[in-house]
Amino acid sequence: MSYFDAASSAPLHPVARQALLASLDEGWADPARLYREGRKARLLLDAAREAAAEAVGCRPDELVFTSSGTRAVHTGISGALAGRRRVGRHLIVSAVEHSSVLHSAEALVAEGGSSTEVPVDRTGAVSVAAYADSLRSDTALACLQSANHEVGTLQPVAEVAEACRAVGVPLLVDAAQSLGWGPVEGAWSLLTASAHKWGGPAGVGLLAVRKGARFAPQHPVDERESGRAPGFENIPAVVAAAASLRAVRTEAAQEALRLRELTERIRTRVPKLVPGVDVVGDPVRRLPGIVTFSCLYVDGETLLHELDRAGFSVSSGSSCTSSTLTPSHVLKAMGVLSEGNVRVSLPRGATEEDVERFLTVLPGAVAEVREKLGAQAPVTVVEEDSLVVNALGKRCPIPVIELAKVIGDVPIGGTVRVLSDDEAARLDIPAWCEMRAQEYIGEEKADQGTAYLIRRAT
Repeated sequence: MSYFDAASSAPLHPVARQALLASLDEGWADPARLYREGRKARLLLDAAREAAAEAVGCRPDELVFTSSGTRAVHTGISGALAGRRRVGRHLIVSAVEHSSVLHSAEALVAEGGSSTEVPVDRTGAVSVAAYADSLRSDTALACLQSANHEVGTLQPVAEVAEACRAVGVPLLVDAAQSLGWGPVEGAWSLLTASAHKWGGPAGVGLLAVRKGARFAPQHPVDERESGRAPGFENIPAVVAAAASLRAVRTEAAQEALRLRELTERIRTRVPKLVPGVDVVGDPVRRLPGIVTFSCLYVDGETLLHELDRAGFSVSSGSSCTSSTLTPSHVLKAMGVLSEGNVRVSLPRGATEEDVERFLTVLPGAVAEVREKLGAQAPVTVVEEDSLVVNALGKRCPIPVIELAKVIGDVPIGGTVRVLSDDEAARLDIPAWCEMRAQEYIGEEKADQGTAYLIRRAT
């Protein structure tokens, strides 16, 4: 089985395993106690904090360990907002942030605060000018991920941090995906990360709050971790997290070169092997191991099952599954195709043979899924010189498949109206039009669902 989902969770690094097992015998006691066992535990905790702080680029007393990356984000945002409550209750986030950041923004709004969501371009990157324009006199905090978790695009963190610093607004950086590859540059004020993203154990997060950043923890006071992360420290896991972070950083430069070559191979060859593919994300400013593409006329969930049966563990940035009919917020913000979305995120040590085998298996898997989905015949009628496709009750990618089947039946300049009640169609139909050089006119309300209007241009 080839595991190609390291962006979700990386396999445990050998150094993490060794450090975890070794510290189980030495790090079980309370590090706050003065007897021998407590002192041993404190030495391990302090050493781990120093190693992690060096990797982050902050002072040891600026960094605390939390129970997860999500907890680090929630604690960081709530504490920074509370520390600057006299300034205001306005939060800035990008449209492609991790759900933990977006959920924090929703919680703030529910409590009477406000948030601004900065849009991204089709590569998934924010504009520095857009961030600067979103800053207000009552802005308490801005948030920006260092790299996107679904498409791998790197964000202009240093430039945004400088724009925020110029007006005295702290910037929180979610570095979960990138910290294993290198430190985050720029004058950020807060930083969060998650150990299982770089090969450390799950259940360990990092929260760094630089000196000078106003911060007020929003939970009952606790004497541990500077009062910012309550509860007894999981010292063996913390030690393993810090040791693995140091280890992956040592390997990062060489491994990045190798993985970039493999992902570039996927980026360039998949569109040649599989027709109707859109490779998304920035082609240059991206993480080494992530490549994401969307296949027209393919249900992402079905395709992932086919690849799993073929021995490949991959994920999808699309949430358009049988349990939820909304597409990925990241792909939606980028305005790219969400149907048939596949994210390949190579772990350290991924081999050329595995990638070549994936490229051999993928075309057949896509063809098989397309054959199954293409069996349904579209229901069409002619109405006021416009061809109407009734795709009500059909989940993506069926509305797009039916549109593709009938677009050739109308003359150049003629229109097609696709009726759909699937939210994903709002994203996928315009994306299909751009890929196929057809004109997307817009949408209209219909008796049921929504009518999407397309004019045949080619």
